[in-house]
Amino acid sequence: MAKARKQYTCQACGAGFPQWAGQCGGCGTWDTLQEEVVATTATAAGGARRTGWAGEVPRSQRLMEVAAAEAPRTPTGIGELDRVLGGGLVQGSVTLIGGDPGIGKSTLLMQAAATLSESLDVLYVTGEESLQQVGLRARRLGAPSAGMSLLAETCVEAIAEAARTEKPGVLIIDSIQTIHSENLQSAPGAVAQLRETAAQLVRLAKQTGIAIFLVGHVTKEGVIAGPRVLEHMVDTVLYFENDAGSRYRVIRAVKNRFGAVNELGVFVMTEGGLKEVRNPSAIFLSKHDAPVSGSAVTVIREGSRPMLLEVQALVDSSHLSNPRRVAVGLEQNRLSMLLAVLHRHAGIAMFDQDVFVNVVGGLRVAETSADLPVLLAALSSFRDRPLQTGLVMFGEVGLAGEVRPVYNGEERLREAAKHGFRRAIVPRDNAPRSLRIEGMEIVPVRRLGEAVDAVND
Repeated sequence: MAKARKQYTCQACGAGFPQWAGQCGGCGTWDTLQEEVVATTATAAGGARRTGWAGEVPRSQRLMEVAAAEAPRTPTGIGELDRVLGGGLVQGSVTLIGGDPGIGKSTLLMQAAATLSESLDVLYVTGEESLQQVGLRARRLGAPSAGMSLLAETCVEAIAEAARTEKPGVLIIDSIQTIHSENLQSAPGAVAQLRETAAQLVRLAKQTGIAIFLVGHVTKEGVIAGPRVLEHMVDTVLYFENDAGSRYRVIRAVKNRFGAVNELGVFVMTEGGLKEVRNPSAIFLSKHDAPVSGSAVTVIREGSRPMLLEVQALVDSSHLSNPRRVAVGLEQNRLSMLLAVLHRHAGIAMFDQDVFVNVVGGLRVAETSADLPVLLAALSSFRDRPLQTGLVMFGEVGLAGEVRPVYNGEERLREAAKHGFRRAIVPRDNAPRSLRIEGMEIVPVRRLGEAVDAVND
């Protein structure tokens, strides 16, 4: 028989310790160890641990015998959500959605559930709100209720039993931090509870073929609360992002076993819920009445979609001993490195200037294709000379002053041409060799100095 023992588990990283301590020895956080009761394997007579397997021995299967059919997908009715999911909802998949409070997680899932309920039975389980509150939201969004059922429950065993009885096609859990298992004595939201409840729900999805959505809270750092094993257990992890005070919401896939990662979906929040933005490039470009200095347009690639956005820079004389380097939407250390490259290989010094860089629209850019636009936008602000109208650029800048190519350069150029841009400064290896981009002048460069000269032409 299993024996019970106590251990102290870190609520931040999930590490276990036999004794309580003020600081976790795994992640270094303070006051995060909580007492929990765990079961241990029983030992046989004489103290030897039982290692034999009492069930049927599993049999392996040859790889060539495994069917390689594509998983069937069910459209959610929301194109941007289908995009980040990889084309639709997969039967038996588990999707974790995280985001700040009030950003629209429940709203998006209610809208998706309303569309899915036209072809599938949907069970919406709420652990934070009453059934009346969920019903009011559904009526506000105009969600049909024919194929949707509501359940107010926080016990995972009861939820699993209800799902096996009703056999819905889609199960929504709002939220995973409010669900608990009767097998554990810790409070809902604890590391052990999150691990156990998520494991039971994943097992339910794989055994019954029910597609499950899990809503997850986020910490002040913007990551989903609980152990990272929670993200490893599920099939898809989506993050909601937005700029403070902005109506726009961005949902990003950071993990997807059925599609591309870093895929991006863009929404706008309205009184009637979340609406899709089918042309996101339009919202990330400013509409200036006249050319302004410090503004450069680039093309990034999010998942499978190229997207235009504007990088703005402000360079001003500094009265501090250490001039400020502030980057919003970009990595600040990379900005300092790029300014050093500009000084060393283009002869333009900004060591006595404050440099501020911002990505319009609140988007965060992680790829290196924004290096060249950042430098040319800073140079434009430093000289107070606007860049040419209709100019687009992209490219990674190395420490030796070289301009390196980025992937899918031709597709980025076609996207820019589609939006009316007529001149592009790109790495030489990204210049099209076999075909021309109609209506666009391509300026290939190898060195940072060549890009600076091309801007001055």
